[in-house]
Amino acid sequence: MRIAVTGSIATDHLMTFPGRFADQFVADQLHTVSLSFLVDNLDVRRGGVAANIAFGMGQLGTKPILVGAAGFDFDEYRAWLDRHGVDTDSVRISETLHTARFVCTTDADHNQIGSFYTGAMSEARLIELKTVADRVGGLDLVLIGADDPEGMLRHTEECRSRAIPFAADFSQQIARMEGDEIRVLMEGATYLFSNEYEKGLIQTKTGWNDEEILSRVGHRVTTLGSRGVRIERAGEDPIEVGCAEEERKADPTGVGDAFRAGFLSGLAWGVSLERAAQVGCMLATLVIETVGTQEYQLQRGHFMERFTKAYGQSAAEEVQAHLG
Repeated sequence: MRIAVTGSIATDHLMTFPGRFADQFVADQLHTVSLSFLVDNLDVRRGGVAANIAFGMGQLGTKPILVGAAGFDFDEYRAWLDRHGVDTDSVRISETLHTARFVCTTDADHNQIGSFYTGAMSEARLIELKTVADRVGGLDLVLIGADDPEGMLRHTEECRSRAIPFAADFSQQIARMEGDEIRVLMEGATYLFSNEYEKGLIQTKTGWNDEEILSRVGHRVTTLGSRGVRIERAGEDPIEVGCAEEERKADPTGVGDAFRAGFLSGLAWGVSLERAAQVGCMLATLVIETVGTQEYQLQRGHFMERFTKAYGQSAAEEVQAHLG
């Protein structure tokens, strides 16, 4: 099963300021702020929703096709993804723009000042999925993740016109979208991904209730935080899967991306929806135990040991046959 993952490709530059931002502001001078903070630490991490999902799928051996736009500074990041089983040949490289970048400084009180530079991500709208499909011999599913809004719309419309099944996954972009945009991007999706808060936001903005949404999408996949995930289909009982036990909670960033990577890998293997959700929850648990969205290591023996403990021997034997 050939799965393309579209969406953002970015790097995060995270800095730590040992003092308090509040101590640096003068109340009657806030209209003319000019400050510079001497920081102690700088962490540069790979990110972007599409790259995170593709990385996880690569770790599971399902050879995802990454589709997105990056800058002329992408070489090192590309090499990293290539080494971890991701097909990066359909990434568009901008001739003039840097890869999207999030720059954030956190103070001693955990207040943050951040900026997001979209950069090359704005060129995602120039990518044609037919070119990707022709290169790899066809696409069985396209995940349309948070990206340049026009790019998301183009990819959705192209999937419909070419009868390519697609998964709608708005994530961070849902806050800026209006109801009409969400309806267009969701209509006819084989899968609709969201967390529990986004689920409510989708219903509020579209004006559609649960039944109306389920009449327009094949499967609604809602992540529930520590309670796992729920999969709903029109006219059928929901499937609910719990999370594997955590060894520690280091950093929640990228947990949703990891779930999607595991779930999509399960679909690629052809296992049941319940089993795919279990793989997704297990991978998400590994990510929450690690600082950084692509810093975890998937050691198959350890993965299967914990998967067996969480979901039982018969489930583990089925996954083991695909994981190798």
